[in-house]
Amino acid sequence: MSIDPSFSLRSATVSRLRAAGCVFAEDEAELLFTTAHDSDELDTMVARRAGGLPIEHVVGWAAFAGLRVAVDPGVFVPRRRTEFLVGRAVSLAGPGALCVDLCCGSGAAGAVLLSAVPGAEVYASDIEPPAVRCARRNIEPRGGRVFEGDLFAPLPDRLRGRVQVLVANVPYVPTDDIGLLPPEAREHEPRVALDGGSDGLDVLRRVAAEAADWLAPGGHLLVETSEQQAARAVETVTGHGLTCRVTGSEELYATVVVATRP
Repeated sequence: MSIDPSFSLRSATVSRLRAAGCVFAEDEAELLFTTAHDSDELDTMVARRAGGLPIEHVVGWAAFAGLRVAVDPGVFVPRRRTEFLVGRAVSLAGPGALCVDLCCGSGAAGAVLLSAVPGAEVYASDIEPPAVRCARRNIEPRGGRVFEGDLFAPLPDRLRGRVQVLVANVPYVPTDDIGLLPPEAREHEPRVALDGGSDGLDVLRRVAAEAADWLAPGGHLLVETSEQQAARAVETVTGHGLTCRVTGSEELYATVVVATRP
C-alpha cells in the first residue's frame, strides 16, 4: 500500500525535505509516498529524514545492483559506486564459485553474488552485530551464510585455500577525514565501517596479510579504495604475494584493486 498524495501534500513534503538540505527532495518524496501506509507514517518518515537520517534507514532498504537490499538503522548503507566492485566480482565468479564477502555490512555484495552467479556458494562476515543481523536477512534466504566476527576469524576453516572470489569492502576513509563526511554517514553509520586508520589502509593491510591463505590458486581479491590510495593499496597487496591491477569507473567515481593469487 502507498499514499496517493495531493498536489499540496506533494509540494509541502518536497519543501520540507529541501529545507532540510535533501538534494534529491523530489525523488525522496516519491519514495516516501510509495513506502508510507498512511499520512501519520508519512509525517514520521519525513521528520526522520529531515532530521538527518539516511533515506535508506528511513524506508528500510536500498536499491543496489538491481536488488532491494534491507538496511537497518545503524548499518552501513551500500553506496552506488560499490556496484562497480560487485560487478567486477560477478564477472570473475564462474557458476558454482565459492565467494566470501568480508566487512559485509548489510550483505549487499553477497546478495548480488547469490542472485547473479548460478550456484554460487557465499559466506559473509562482519564485526558489527546489527550488520550481521541485517546481512542474514539479505543473504541467508538466498542460500548464503553470515558469521559475526573480525574479518576471516569467524569463517569456517574448511574454506582456506578454496575461495575463488573474495570481496572485501573495507573501510578506507583516513581517520582525520571522518569529520569531512556528510552528517548522514558520520552520525548514523558505524565508525568501524568508515574509519580506515591514519592513511585509510589499516584494514586492507590486515586483509592482504591473510588473503593468500584463503584464496584458491587463481582466486581473486577485490577491494574498493580511493583513486589517491590506489598505488599504496597495490603495494600493500603485492607485498603478500598477490598480483594486482587497478580498474575504475568515472561514472560511479569508483576505484577497485583486483588482486589474484598466482
